Amino acid sequence: MPDSRPPLATGAFDRDAVTRSSEAALAEAWSDPVARVLGMRGSLVPVVSSGDALALRTTSGEFSLRDDRAVRSYLGRIDGAPIFAEELDAGSTDGSHEAGAVVPGASAETDTGLAESQWAHPFECAARLVPVEREVLAVAAALARWHESAGFSPRDGEPLTPTMGGWAGVDPHGGEHFPRTDPAVIVLVEHEGRVLLGSNALWQTNRFSLLAGFVEAGESAEHTVEREVFEEAGVRVDRVTYVASQPWPFPRSLMLGFHARLVPGSDPDQLEPDRSEISELRWFSRDELRDPAPELQLPGSLSIARWMIDDWIAEGDGADERA
Repeated sequence: MPDSRPPLATGAFDRDAVTRSSEAALAEAWSDPVARVLGMRGSLVPVVSSGDALALRTTSGEFSLRDDRAVRSYLGRIDGAPIFAEELDAGSTDGSHEAGAVVPGASAETDTGLAESQWAHPFECAARLVPVEREVLAVAAALARWHESAGFSPRDGEPLTPTMGGWAGVDPHGGEHFPRTDPAVIVLVEHEGRVLLGSNALWQTNRFSLLAGFVEAGESAEHTVEREVFEEAGVRVDRVTYVASQPWPFPRSLMLGFHARLVPGSDPDQLEPDRSEISELRWFSRDELRDPAPELQLPGSLSIARWMIDDWIAEGDGADERA
């Protein structure tokens, strides 16, 4: 049976907003003997050699949000221990740098101070981490991507000064700027014991997932579900119900999960994929997804898409009869 909440959304991590609002409290947290730092290089994070835990180093020196080496953020606490993130060589999003490219699997000992540590992409390592470390990674990634893309005021182009432990920036006129999150819907469309999955035009053959799309300006999430399904699959849905949400900070989305059914009288075989986005649409039964064919590639275990599919499978065919 799937967890009651999607990955990255269990609430296991204490964000400790009180500490981030006080410079004195931040300095005290940094000097705490149990405080730890997650170093980051672009999209890569350090993990121990086994790959099942983040490689966190101890803090040292005086605390500052920015110096000539890194941009720092205060993330929160794990069992009372303060956790910070440090964006090394900030500005790269793929882990490569002009001076010495860093690639997945390369040693991270220099930056972590820990032997037998290496760089890994979150998609490669997060599934093996405990829930609280997954959420540390998600928070750190979200803030890092924001710092990379929002170093200047959108009002006048003046540089922002990080504040609130890295959770905000202040422009020279006193205007405050905060991390941006883009809402997107992801929908499990069901009809007579089968679920509709699509293959993105950019993906390899036989890779399928739930249909999804960003919420447009002035649009409700429920309307986005109806619009996106029609645009991508050419069918109408109703009985749109909210399921759960998941942060997806790659780079800054909030995935809103929904369940929907075809409008009564619709022909499930009259699918019309939007070829600019969707290369193939298929209906799958629970048995087909419970024991997928070797060539079928489903969403990764870290995603809300996989969580929703697994939850639907676990409900069993009796759920369709009760609906």
